[in-house]
Amino acid sequence: MATKRLKELKNLTSDELATKLRETEANLFQTRMKMATGQLSDTASLWRLRKDIARMKTLKGQGAAKGSK
Repeated sequence: MATKRLKELKNLTSDELATKLRETEANLFQTRMKMATGQLSDTASLWRLRKDIARMKTLKGQGAAKGSK
């Protein structure tokens, strides 16, 4: 499952990746608020969102490293 998401993220342009990253971070914030108020039923979604954000930041960093060479 993670490799499928990674392949999808690799196909995005840097602008699309930045937009997706902002959306995912906002979604993580909303999910954390639901967790704090007891409205969250799927607690694993926090873990998945954090891992997706890490993947996006890694790809963004790799793209910056390629651009500087």
